[in-house]
Amino acid sequence: MSVHQSAIHWQRNPHETDVSTYSRNHSVTLNGGQQVNVSASTEFKGDASCADPEQMLISAVSSCHMLFFLAIADFQGYQVESYDDSPVGYLERNDKKGMEVTRIELSPRITFGGHKMPDQKAISRMHAGAHRNCFIRNSITAVVTINSI
Repeated sequence: MSVHQSAIHWQRNPHETDVSTYSRNHSVTLNGGQQVNVSASTEFKGDASCADPEQMLISAVSSCHMLFFLAIADFQGYQVESYDDSPVGYLERNDKKGMEVTRIELSPRITFGGHKMPDQKAISRMHAGAHRNCFIRNSITAVVTINSI
């Protein structure tokens, strides 16, 4: 149906604070030419000034959910004025003694405008539709919950 690409570049450099290892910093270039500075999370000797892959994963889930929510709201005649979220992901041990993002919590804050205002039941239905249709959520094993505010 569609193909999505990015480019990853890493070059060996010394770690800023640990001479016994290498820098985890690298860049991700997206289709529009945007460049994102990425590193491991600080727990794994990464650079706190960079995004980490786990942050990018939870941001992708949140963004995908939001885009479906906006489309559903628009289709149903609701005017969304703003949408904010502060997603949280939990990196935890799995049954195979490895690590994985097991849970992602979305906490969207949505402001509606216009003449037609949804009640809480309609908002919950729109979230359920977005949750069900989000391509990213459908591609991962982490449990995704939506905490409506």
